Amino acid sequence: MGTLSKYLRQSATYKIFKGISAELIDFLDTLGEISKNGIKTLMYLLKGQIDRKELIEQCNRFGVTSLPITLSIVGMTSIIVASQVASEMVKQGGGHFVGLMMTMLIVREVGAIMSGFAIISMIGSSLASELATMRVTEQIDALKVLKVDPIRYLFVPRVLSGLLMMPVVVIIASIAGVLAGAVTTTLTTDLGYRAYFDSAWLGLYMKDLGVCLLKAVFFGGTIALISCACGYTASGGAKGVGLATTKAVVWSFVAIVIWDMIFAIAFFF
Repeated sequence: MGTLSKYLRQSATYKIFKGISAELIDFLDTLGEISKNGIKTLMYLLKGQIDRKELIEQCNRFGVTSLPITLSIVGMTSIIVASQVASEMVKQGGGHFVGLMMTMLIVREVGAIMSGFAIISMIGSSLASELATMRVTEQIDALKVLKVDPIRYLFVPRVLSGLLMMPVVVIIASIAGVLAGAVTTTLTTDLGYRAYFDSAWLGLYMKDLGVCLLKAVFFGGTIALISCACGYTASGGAKGVGLATTKAVVWSFVAIVIWDMIFAIAFFF
C-alpha cells in the first residue's frame, strides 16, 4: 500500500487534483477573510467610530493622487473609441448620434470601469502592499499589543475613503471622457461641437447618472476592502508582500467586473 500510495502521489492526476484543491482552499480562505473583515468594517462605520484625520488623508490619496492616471486612461479610451467610430457613423448617416453613443458609453461603462482599473493599479496595489508590509514586519501585531483594533485603525478610513471618493473620481473622469470624445469627433469628422452635445442629451437620463454613481460607490468600497484584506493576511516576508499585492489586484479586477455585470443585468437588461 505504501508503494502504491507513493506512485499515486507522483502521478499527474494527483498533482492536478492537489493543485486545484489548494487553489480552491485559498479562494475560500480569501473570500472568508474579505467577508469577515468587511462585516467588522461595516459595524464600525455604522457606529460612527471613524478616525477623521486618517480619513482625510486616505481621501486625498484615493481621490486626488489617482486623478492624473484616471483621467489619462478614460480620456485616451474615449479618444480611441471616437476616432474609430465617429467617422464610420458619419459615413453611414448617423453623425447626429455620435454624441449620444459616446456619452452613453462613457457614463454607463467606460467612466466607471476604466476608473476602477486605474484605481486598482495605483491605489489598490498600494493599499495591499502597505498593509502586507505592516503584517510581515509585525507592526499589526504591535497595534494589537497596544489594544488598538487593526480593523478600525486600518480598514475603516481606507474603505470609507473608497466609498466617498470613487464617485467623485468617476464624475470627473466621465466629464473628461465626454469632452475628449467631442474634441476627437470634431477633428476627425465634419461635425461641430454643437451637433455633438445636442445629441449627447438625447439618450442621457437621470437613471444613467444614478446607476453610474451607485456603481462607483460599490467599486470604491470593494477595491479598498479587497486590497486591505489581502494585505492584512500576508505572510512570508518580501515574497508574501508581492503575492498579497498580486492577489489584491487580481481579485479587485474580477470583483468590479462581476459588479459591473450585476448592475448591467439589474438596470439595463
